[in-house]
Amino acid sequence: MGINLQKGQRISLKKEAPKLEQVMCGLGWDVAKKGGFLGGLFQSDFDLDASVLCLDSRGKLKSNSEIVYFGNLRHYSSAINHLGDNLTGSGDGDDEEIIVNLPLIPKNISTLVFVVNIYNAFERKQDFGQVQNAFVRLVNMTNKQEIARYTLSGNGYQGKTGMIMAQLTRVEDDWEMTAKGDGFVAKSLGDIVKLYS
Repeated sequence: MGINLQKGQRISLKKEAPKLEQVMCGLGWDVAKKGGFLGGLFQSDFDLDASVLCLDSRGKLKSNSEIVYFGNLRHYSSAINHLGDNLTGSGDGDDEEIIVNLPLIPKNISTLVFVVNIYNAFERKQDFGQVQNAFVRLVNMTNKQEIARYTLSGNGYQGKTGMIMAQLTRVEDDWEMTAKGDGFVAKSLGDIVKLYS
């Protein structure tokens, strides 16, 4: 059983999973059911998009090639592979999965930021206040053991359409995972990218 992280908590991957090389970052969510008669039957699908931003030592994106998302599923180094877009969030478990091969990450990349945004949120009148059980988790691909999980909690996400879920930061020969849970208003992934440009 992995560690259940709280917002702001940080762990060492080297300590929790020695000799770790390949991890799966899974992201999942459920849509909150509407109340009232036949509540939930008319809830529209939520298309949440998971992405990874690869930052340099200054915490900046050097170029758009450092973004892994549904439109660019593979990092040019082959270190990060997005397994595809889930358009509805239906089903149990991970809704979107991203495989990270830690030894292949170029040395000029210091931080991986895992973000989620709601596709067409403004047109669909959707926000994270309508999403429940949103989580991010890291799994050791060698033994399929969950290393850590962070689940969003609280009701402070109304009006928020983008979310920084977690980040992996290079610390010498180790990587540290930090649970973030920072929500903000974003019309698209481009608005999130601007935070790091």
